[in-house]
Amino acid sequence: MRKALVLTICLLVATTASADLEVIITEGGVKQRPIAVVPFGWSGQDAEAPIDVASVIAADLKRSGRFDPMAEDGMLQKPTVGADLDFDDWSILKVEAVVIGRIEQTGANAYNVQFQLFDPFRREQLVGYRMPASKGTMRRVAHRLADMIYEELTGIKGVFATKVTYVTADRNGNDTTYRLVVADFDGENETVIMESTDPIMSPAWSPDSRRIAYVSFEDQRSSIFVQTLRTGNRIKVSSRPGINGAPSFSPDGRQLVITQGGVDGNLDIYVLDLVSRQTRRLTEHRAIDTEGTWSPDGRYIYFTSDRSGGPQVYRVPVSGGTPERVTFEGSYNARPRLSPDGNKLAVVHNDRGNFRIAVMDLGRKDMLILSAGSQDESPSFAPNSDTLIYATRQRRNGVLETVSADGLIRQRLASRQGDVREPVWSPFERF
Repeated sequence: MRKALVLTICLLVATTASADLEVIITEGGVKQRPIAVVPFGWSGQDAEAPIDVASVIAADLKRSGRFDPMAEDGMLQKPTVGADLDFDDWSILKVEAVVIGRIEQTGANAYNVQFQLFDPFRREQLVGYRMPASKGTMRRVAHRLADMIYEELTGIKGVFATKVTYVTADRNGNDTTYRLVVADFDGENETVIMESTDPIMSPAWSPDSRRIAYVSFEDQRSSIFVQTLRTGNRIKVSSRPGINGAPSFSPDGRQLVITQGGVDGNLDIYVLDLVSRQTRRLTEHRAIDTEGTWSPDGRYIYFTSDRSGGPQVYRVPVSGGTPERVTFEGSYNARPRLSPDGNKLAVVHNDRGNFRIAVMDLGRKDMLILSAGSQDESPSFAPNSDTLIYATRQRRNGVLETVSADGLIRQRLASRQGDVREPVWSPFERF
């Protein structure tokens, strides 16, 4: 057990090619609501709009597992403004919601995208919005419109406009190239932000989604870097002798909780101030303490420790104090991650010899196993607390999967070329 915990933060083992993610719904346990996303109208000097906004919206809603957008050839009408919508046509088709819209070109690279969402049975508009866009931002605008529609119809904030980061490793003979990748949740706009022949692991988003902390083994030692996405500038923030690993940002983005240990391998939890670079030790125990993460209110650090004889989750006040054990069900619970709403705790749980993703309700203290693999790892909550992303294996390849927090909807984000590992979901973007 102790060796497993050390390996968790010391080395990423993966053999992959570049990751081009394809989202596949593998399990849906809820009734999909029939909806229609009508092709958007277009007016402008160019021949057509830069992208098909309606298709992006429909794909997002389909990908959620909660909606079944109808095919275009089944539509009795294709209105682009509310005045032309015939509620009776859509009621006959038993469509529960209709999305219509238009794109207007206002300049060489300037557009207005507007949409309306209607309930054909209640014969009323539910929401309408107009948003400026450019060629480079129109796909993102489409995701944001899908988020609005999703929230209006479900009461849950949409996450289509969020991003994920993950690690790949491309092996060519005896050489391996590691990449830290950021992509839109639908797999588009994939960007490599760091590439190295040395292992890269443990990425973590800042609360404003503008920086990523990660561990790199450059110069044959583990160091923690913080990289700004917009500029590419990166700063080494921790490189003391021994182990530097498992960074996680504080809710205000000013500190990291990290794991540090000397050359003897004993690991403890520290808090690192990103301005002063000073560290403060939170745990002092002969056991291995690692994989720290902040509670959303900033009051506690949750971490993995084998001080009880096997890996379990503990928490300690950020101000210091005696750690208290949090998980008791089963012999192995590791890699804790809190939901953004603070109500749930995701862990890697040993389920009859299989390592699976489980979620513990912190109020009721019950544990729900969500995944079905044998080597599932690295859970990360979506910013709406309703879905998780994690790494698993499909045959010889590492893939990513998402699962709803109730376990009813599961999707696979498969790389067409190889393995992907250590996914982390971005927070909501701050505008």
